[in-house]
Amino acid sequence: MSRRASLPGASELFRITSSPALDLPPQTSPEPAEPVENGNGKAGHGRTEQLARSGDAPHGSGRTKHDAKITVYVSGDELVAMEQARLTLRAKHELVVDRGRLVREAVAVLLADFDANGEDSVLVQRLRVVGSDGGETEG
Repeated sequence: MSRRASLPGASELFRITSSPALDLPPQTSPEPAEPVENGNGKAGHGRTEQLARSGDAPHGSGRTKHDAKITVYVSGDELVAMEQARLTLRAKHELVVDRGRLVREAVAVLLADFDANGEDSVLVQRLRVVGSDGGETEG
């Protein structure tokens, strides 16, 4: 009798397992829609048209496998504020989210506001206050 433990091989350890995302039937792409008119009567192209075609309200992508990745550097104070927001969501609203989900939702909200309000959006207003070097502009 051997004293060695019987361990699985690499092919067993790293095999592909079934997941609900893999079991879904392939979806066909929707038919292209006509350009959507925005508030000023001009046909819109780009993100607004994509959102109108999909029929979905803009939301962050949630906890799904993502194909693209970016790295964003934040200050220590920004990271603490983000963690405090995450903990408040958990404690007061019973919403358990990770930092990535929090950032994706924030980006979705900001882009939806930009699509809806353009020149008057929070994004445009904040970027006008902050100079091109990231510092406050004098006014």
